[in-house]
Amino acid sequence: MNLLNGFIAIITTVFSLMGVLALMDPVEPAPPTDGKTGSLVAFLKPDTGADPDPDPDPDPDPDPDPEPPSDNVASSLGQLGRQLFRDPNLSANRTQSCSTCHDEERAFTDGRLDANGAISDVSLGDNGFSLGDRNAPSISYAHLTPVFSRGTRERFNSQQSDYEGYLGGLFWDGRAPTTADQAKGPPLNPIEMGLMDTFTLSQRIQENPSYIEAFTTFFGAEVFDNPDEVFDAMAESIAAYEEADVFSTFDSKYDKSLTGDYTYSPLSKAAAGRALFFSQQFTNCATCHQLRPNNRSGELFTGFEYHNIGVPVNETVRAINNSDPGFTDAGLAANPEVPDTEDQMGKYRVPTLRNVAVSGPYMHNGVFDELDTVVKFYDKFFEGSNFPTNPETGAVWREPEHPQTVARTELLDGRRLDQDDVDALVCFMRTLTDERYEPLLPDDGLNCE
Repeated sequence: MNLLNGFIAIITTVFSLMGVLALMDPVEPAPPTDGKTGSLVAFLKPDTGADPDPDPDPDPDPDPDPEPPSDNVASSLGQLGRQLFRDPNLSANRTQSCSTCHDEERAFTDGRLDANGAISDVSLGDNGFSLGDRNAPSISYAHLTPVFSRGTRERFNSQQSDYEGYLGGLFWDGRAPTTADQAKGPPLNPIEMGLMDTFTLSQRIQENPSYIEAFTTFFGAEVFDNPDEVFDAMAESIAAYEEADVFSTFDSKYDKSLTGDYTYSPLSKAAAGRALFFSQQFTNCATCHQLRPNNRSGELFTGFEYHNIGVPVNETVRAINNSDPGFTDAGLAANPEVPDTEDQMGKYRVPTLRNVAVSGPYMHNGVFDELDTVVKFYDKFFEGSNFPTNPETGAVWREPEHPQTVARTELLDGRRLDQDDVDALVCFMRTLTDERYEPLLPDDGLNCE
């Protein structure tokens, strides 16, 4: 560990100096996720030949404050989207809204508890009994996800060559190209909000006079002539809301370190974790979770790639759901835009690590409860790993659902970790938490300063 500690000290000093230099650069704006979904633009090169805009407008329709009551007429498209996002009347039994599974007070995740008093691995539907097979991740920073495409991505601090494959899109499998497309999924999904069709949704919207006025203002009086157009307008409005500052504040300790408003203590676990995270030699974190060159503002901590990292089946959820014994989640292979299905089995979009410390359970199926467990899971692929068992179960790690496509090349970058390394990485990821969500960080005795 002496060599590693010396390396970390050097890297920490370099990061500190680079943070000062970053103050000389203009601050760049930066980059939806999923109720099972996710958004970027910079450093992607789709096969269309046209480079995406590296500096998208982060907030074309600012979040209104205070929120108008639902019986008040919205004055902007984003304000209308906020009302729709929070309206349980857009579910079959009028018990569930978009915000039920994406609660703003919990970093836009589902904080509802299961029968055991723990946050549920997957979300309960409006009907009171249906559960999905996938976890509903945070949708903070989701509007910055690129449209689903096949292309290449430049990697940073990685021993691997640049990525070539599928990128972006929303939901874990990218099947919704944009946030507006994603917003159309839950209302008509029978195991989520459960409305029968767009006609029913249009009728629910027309029950509210303020909605009628707002839809007429923004989309024209004829919008109500066609339920599908009402559906499109609802989705467009919600997408406008999701572009508001409230979804992407970029005010974590990490962000503040780039502007000189926060300094990582050089001997802290968080500083050591930062050095490890961006290390090309000691970890593989940056390969998939670094979007921009070092010390650039707007870092999203995801490259929006697709990988199978060997996550095991969530047997508890499958048992509750009475899933067919032969059922498997195909992941990216289930996306209708993906023709090469065999090669894409079990792959999922790499999620952002922003607010990751307050947005468990983890992985596409919620199979792990703690961030510490996630880090140890990655380490278990190394021969002689210090973590041969799952700390949450005490049992040997279970096998992947689709072993034939596991990304072993990326997973075997770096070297084995020890508990100090795990703590350091967890501490660094805690500094990726938006300022207003810092009170949600676990009080588990881990001293990161």
